[in-house]
Amino acid sequence: MKRILIFASGSGSNAENIIKYFENRSTGTVVAVFSNNSKAGVLDRAKKFGVPTVIFSKEELNTGKVLQNVLGFQPDLIVLAGFLLKFTEDLINAFPNAVINIHPALLPKFGGKGMYGMHIHKAVVENKEIETGITIHYVNENYDEGNIVFQQNVALLETDTAESVAEKIHELEQKHFPEIIEQLLISNL
Repeated sequence: MKRILIFASGSGSNAENIIKYFENRSTGTVVAVFSNNSKAGVLDRAKKFGVPTVIFSKEELNTGKVLQNVLGFQPDLIVLAGFLLKFTEDLINAFPNAVINIHPALLPKFGGKGMYGMHIHKAVVENKEIETGITIHYVNENYDEGNIVFQQNVALLETDTAESVAEKIHELEQKHFPEIIEQLLISNL
């Protein structure tokens, strides 16, 4: 069974969805959730399912301490699910082609530093986009520039608000993120 490790900074709805998806699957299991935010809702969600959690500081991420902790869990795949810090090169190099992220827009549009959550949805609406979607991509040394694994689009209406766009994106994330993770695990078996 493949080992999945999740990094998250926020409420953790995607992390919980992934944990639940793999609960009764033989392809993979979530072995830990790492967060840089001691007040993140993802920590409570993980504990509810008995998944170990690790809280760390930005300094620990940047000095290699997080890498040492991650190595102890021996993950096959690292999943960024609403993780807001830049992933470090030591982690990327230690897990080549084994770190993925989900981005709530169709990259390369609306990517880069500062483009996350409602910031993206507001920009999509203000730009009068006719569609948006999700992008699952490998993580490299630059924000949102790794090779794309999967994209799914959704049509937008002129009446859509940032909040309604967020709801549409959340539905796509919940449906597709666990499935794509499983496909990656199977293809790398």
